[in-house]
Amino acid sequence: MTMGDREIVGPITRQRRATFSMTRRGSLKTPNEFNGGLNAKSVGKGKTDRKGQKSQTNGNPNETNKRKSHGDRLSCHKLHESLLSSSSGFSNYRGILNWCVVMLVLSNARLFLENLLKYGILVDPIQIVSLFLKDPNSWPAACLVLVCHVFVIMALYVERQLAKGSISEQFGMFIHFLNLSIILCFPMATVLCLPSITPVGGAFSLGVYTILFLKLYSYKDVNKWCRERRQTEARSLSRSLSCPSTPTASDSTQTHISYPGNLSLQDLYYFVFAPTLCYELNFPRCPRIRMGFLLRRLFEMLLLAQLLVGLIQQWMVPVIQSSMKPLQEMDFSRMVERLLRLAIPNHLIWLIFFYWFFHSSMNFMAEVLKFGDREFYRDWWNSETVTYFWQNWNIPVHKWCLRHFYKPLLRRGASKWASQSAVFFLSAFFHEYLVSVPLRMFRLWAFMGMMAQLPLAFFVSRYLRGNYGNAAVWMSLIIGQPIAVLMYVHDYYVLHYAERP
Repeated sequence: MTMGDREIVGPITRQRRATFSMTRRGSLKTPNEFNGGLNAKSVGKGKTDRKGQKSQTNGNPNETNKRKSHGDRLSCHKLHESLLSSSSGFSNYRGILNWCVVMLVLSNARLFLENLLKYGILVDPIQIVSLFLKDPNSWPAACLVLVCHVFVIMALYVERQLAKGSISEQFGMFIHFLNLSIILCFPMATVLCLPSITPVGGAFSLGVYTILFLKLYSYKDVNKWCRERRQTEARSLSRSLSCPSTPTASDSTQTHISYPGNLSLQDLYYFVFAPTLCYELNFPRCPRIRMGFLLRRLFEMLLLAQLLVGLIQQWMVPVIQSSMKPLQEMDFSRMVERLLRLAIPNHLIWLIFFYWFFHSSMNFMAEVLKFGDREFYRDWWNSETVTYFWQNWNIPVHKWCLRHFYKPLLRRGASKWASQSAVFFLSAFFHEYLVSVPLRMFRLWAFMGMMAQLPLAFFVSRYLRGNYGNAAVWMSLIIGQPIAVLMYVHDYYVLHYAERP
């Protein structure tokens, strides 16, 4: 090797040694990367070293994200509220609801098993049928129901005469009010005078006449509004005056009737059987009958009716019979115990009856008649006030009271509170009418129970809110009804069976 070669190799060897010494201190880098790192080190920004001086890094954002992700993996705490706190915003309590349902089923299963072990099987459908077949030639309650068609035809005849102008408006209103008064008084006198009418038959016939009274009252009012509007030469009615609505796509194919074209026997009887209490000239109609929906409702009606009869025979009657002695002896502690025992089956029967009547039966009739308005109830189970419950659990009655009783009182100058009190008074009257007359005794327990809703509504709306108000409404339903049931059953027992051995 020559001298020139040594001079060339020497610097190269020294450069390699320096490179290897640097790789021992840090990561292996190529010379270009090393030089690039030196350049970046001279101009880049870094973090402060131990002496407080600013150490320089390459400023790569990936390294910062890696450090943050590494810190997140080490952290296990975040800002959280407990799920049962109202501030957490958590609302999915479906599991707790399922737990409540399971506990309710298990507790009632225990009570039902205890009832079977103590009383045996008391359900006897033949006994219920025998009440109607015992004397097939004399069904006074059914005959009483058939007589109601006379009052329907009378209302139609009066309206036709008023439409033609054959009688004056004052005389027509007098005939209407006379007809409506007889509708209430005639079945009451028949039930009180005929001992052969049982309490169940009497309650059924009086219920039919009460519904007919409300329907014919609405029929009278709407036709009167039509005459008044026709006299003022306004546009012809396509719907009821107080319930205007625009025709929908399903209504466009229907023939709209205007007054007095609605004064026909077919139109009136459609309203009589329709699941509503408020008359209109043109009801919303469905395009067809859904047979699947109709059969499901029919099956529910038959099944739930048997279930109601079985629960009354098996569960409610024994509890009521065992409550007579504590009530006669005025044993307060045992009376409270019997009341709580009666509260569960009574409330369960009431809930089943609500579903059977307001959902199954009324939807069945609506489907048969192609009646379009199926809003028979709203979410009364979410009621936070007593007023909200009474406005939403029975929509047909609420619409009638609002349309034909509450708003007319307001238009005549009555205050809002006085009008609401009058509505509760009317409801209390019909509750007492449907209970006291079939039992042939007047104790006013139902009337006082309904009127007690006024102070209860004031107290709940003023002092209770949210879940507390909803709990108060449920408590009034669960406890209030058994109290009235026990009072009537006790008085009926004392009146008819106390002196018998």
